[in-house]
Amino acid sequence: MGESPSPAPAPAAAAAKVYYEGCPGCAMERRKESSTGTPYKELFFVGITTFASSLPITSLFPFLYFMIQDLHVAQREEDIGFYAGFLGASYMVGRGFASIFWGMVADRIGRKPVIVFSLFTVIVFNTLFGLSVKYWMAITTRLLLGALNGFLAPIKAYSIEVCRDDEQALGISIVNTAWGLGLIIGPAIGGYLAQPAKQYPHIFHDKSTFGRFPYLLPCLCISIFATFALISCIWLPETLHKHAKFEMGAETAEAGTTQESTESPKKSLWKNWPLMSSIITYCVFSLHDTAYSEIFSLWTVSGRKYGGLSFSSKDVGQVLTVAGVSLLVYQIFVYRWLNNTLGPVNSTRIASALSIPIIAAYPFMTHLSGIRLGLALYIAAMIKSVLAITRVSGTSLLQNNAVPQGQRGAANGIATTLMSLFKSVAPAGAGVLFSWAQKRQHAAFFPGDQMVFLLLNVTEVLGLLLTFKPFLAVPQHYK
Repeated sequence: MGESPSPAPAPAAAAAKVYYEGCPGCAMERRKESSTGTPYKELFFVGITTFASSLPITSLFPFLYFMIQDLHVAQREEDIGFYAGFLGASYMVGRGFASIFWGMVADRIGRKPVIVFSLFTVIVFNTLFGLSVKYWMAITTRLLLGALNGFLAPIKAYSIEVCRDDEQALGISIVNTAWGLGLIIGPAIGGYLAQPAKQYPHIFHDKSTFGRFPYLLPCLCISIFATFALISCIWLPETLHKHAKFEMGAETAEAGTTQESTESPKKSLWKNWPLMSSIITYCVFSLHDTAYSEIFSLWTVSGRKYGGLSFSSKDVGQVLTVAGVSLLVYQIFVYRWLNNTLGPVNSTRIASALSIPIIAAYPFMTHLSGIRLGLALYIAAMIKSVLAITRVSGTSLLQNNAVPQGQRGAANGIATTLMSLFKSVAPAGAGVLFSWAQKRQHAAFFPGDQMVFLLLNVTEVLGLLLTFKPFLAVPQHYK
């Protein structure tokens, strides 16, 4: 009783390493060394839980315009974008304040407890958001959903830790694929299922629960899926090394023999420039992607007289669904090969450069109609989604390989916090910008939505410039 656990004999192929019985991190390392295959079971659960956690983030965008109308806070139609921006930003504000805390918790007690708690908050607060009948209630539930959902930092660390070095690109791409799919399928769910009494009057009556709460159905469906994802966490193995708490200075005293000795000594994350430079680049791209998501949804549903496409929320959902399918195919069959061929830095640069002409083409699609409009919009949305996930995956790989395991949760927490702050600015800024642009349809200089997409491209160019020296410092892992 009370004695430190005895080191188990190390395999002959790894005689320099010592593993500790009862340590989940050591158990995972032994499993990786004894296996030559891909950890499909762990990555499957990573994908399911990540998808469930990301669904609520953008699911409100297709019906956000109509929700603001129904909440009766905007005095004029042109003011809807203003209020929509602040509601869209509230989730990111909450997440920005709490992500470093959740990353530190994941480094202390493990990845799995934070993942489980985060999924529980999705179930509760996403459902409450669907029941919102006041603007303040909608903002509060979204704010709490963001603050209590600390999922992203531990799951990125986890996806790296269950994979061997040569499989890390696959691990991080599973997270980013599932996360990207959630950000795309979420709006599709919102578009198809919001206002069911209006969209499907033969199934839902105006006096029914879903008639009185027109935005509950998409939120409830997401919460039900998150419940199944929560149950699946039973089979998630922990990956954090925990033997240090049993031994006084074990990691220092046996620096030449323990499993932890393969990692570099801990140093201040804020002074780790390879980490911080990749995080800043990641934040700029996140700012762009979040602003793009909101502007795309607002632009497609706004009227033709305001420079939009006059789409219904169901039409937007269909476009985003097709984009999501293309994203899944790309990440499963293409991305790992692309990363192994070009590396995370070059693939990020190329994806960013190719995004610029796609964004520039959007405002000119208002001159199209019918099949030509549909074809152009679907192709552009698919390509843009693929390019965006390539950038995110590349910068995420750089971040996670710039720190040792004991700091990986905190590092991802810092990345999530800063990214959330950028993303909290994006919806509010995009909403205000979109509202302003709709009032200048006849301006001489980039009228209407041309100005919106121009400013989107400015942020894309900035992100591209940040991927070059002297700003970006590549981790030693890739040198």
